[in-house]
Amino acid sequence: MGRVTERRKVLRIRDGAISTRPDTLVAEEPLEIRLNGKPLAITMRTPGDDFALAAGFLVSEGVLAEGSDLRNIVYCAGATVDGSNTYNVVDVQTSPDVVIPDITLERNVYTTSSCGLCGKASLDAVRTTARWPVADTPPVRVEPGLLAGLPDRLRAAQRVFDRTGGLHAAALFTEDGELLDVREDVGRHNAVDKLVGRALQNDGLPLSRVILLVSGRASFELAQKAVMAGIPVLAAVSAPSSLAVDLAAETGLTLVGFLRGTSMNVYTGQDRIALPATAATTG
Repeated sequence: MGRVTERRKVLRIRDGAISTRPDTLVAEEPLEIRLNGKPLAITMRTPGDDFALAAGFLVSEGVLAEGSDLRNIVYCAGATVDGSNTYNVVDVQTSPDVVIPDITLERNVYTTSSCGLCGKASLDAVRTTARWPVADTPPVRVEPGLLAGLPDRLRAAQRVFDRTGGLHAAALFTEDGELLDVREDVGRHNAVDKLVGRALQNDGLPLSRVILLVSGRASFELAQKAVMAGIPVLAAVSAPSSLAVDLAAETGLTLVGFLRGTSMNVYTGQDRIALPATAATTG
């Protein structure tokens, strides 16, 4: 299996001083995901948690919804011409009773935030394929102060980022702020897939009472993955996209952006934010 980091020699210039030194980089390799032996998708990822990544991806695609849907995941032997195993191809085997949808370009239009296709078509695709409605009963209630402390806790848990500075991260927290799981990857969507996939493998779906925190922006794709896993609160340290806000509003997802220090913007689902009784809003 590929390493999470690799070393490369660099020319370093600091305040006019020039030197050569090895630098630690995050590894990036392709992962081909096959479904019952048939090629489905290729994603660029940081090696590690590949089975969870594949499972989480299939949750977001509406193929898997619970642990019993998954029979097995294996690396494909003989993935190259000479028959060696590169550990860059996985095959997901579903249970016999799982109905496999027609996986076509039309069905997959909503999986890529940069596809440039109709926003309404993307929203409709998620709404019609979501297995888990965003329905937390009683509703999750999160204090702003608790949300404000989560980015620092996520950053403290990023082990590989400390060595490379080149990874996105995603984490799951309870509504009381307990860290449940954290994953890192060169792709922010892969980090979320790894979280969701591990939850599926542990029969933990839907994730109906958790907060999903991502280290970058909140794209439509990340909002889609949260909705497909039944997550009620998505928080991001950077900006959301307009389509992510539209999807959150339509599905009932609480979407928080620009979560930095004590500041944040709550774009949708404000009812889950426990504001002080004396708080006032200005137009």
